[in-house]
Amino acid sequence: MTGWIVLALIVVAVVLGIIAQKRGWVDFSDQHKTSGGGGGLGGVDEVFNPTRHEAQIELDRQTILPAPAPLAGDGAGDINRGMFSGKVRIDLSDEKR
Repeated sequence: MTGWIVLALIVVAVVLGIIAQKRGWVDFSDQHKTSGGGGGLGGVDEVFNPTRHEAQIELDRQTILPAPAPLAGDGAGDINRGMFSGKVRIDLSDEKR
């Protein structure tokens, strides 16, 4: 009888895991694996070899490509709207108000 209870608990845990994955509560996919050689084990490295883990985070940060720089002729974009729009008037008179 105890074997059936253990089996039922395992089945319930698997079903709850599938539901949690479908709803987005947990992520069991390997999308977030760190790149690079050495076969590091993310959480284990973070605890037992923090220098390697920090170096891997820095390497991942540096390999992410930034947004492309604006090119000549692209226009000013947001700078022509809002607070910077309109005319600027500079008064150079010596009169004090």
